[in-house]
Amino acid sequence: MNTELLEEIDLLLKFDKNSTQQGIKLHSSASDQSKAAAQRLFDKGFISQNDGGYLTDRGIEAAEHCERVVDLLKESQGDLQ
Repeated sequence: MNTELLEEIDLLLKFDKNSTQQGIKLHSSASDQSKAAAQRLFDKGFISQNDGGYLTDRGIEAAEHCERVVDLLKESQGDLQ
């Protein structure tokens, strides 16, 4: 998996999946990588604005899947200890 995809996943995980009324806004001091990830997510139709905004329906679905993967990995990590 390339770093661009990881940056996009990281940004999706920053959104509150429990509220469609709560978005994010990238600060002007955000890293160039975060800004580029936001632009790519916007271009793909996952977020409503190129600097954050809200998750679209497609973005909500993707963020939920990302969250589930993280949860599964955390559960599996406990099995290894």
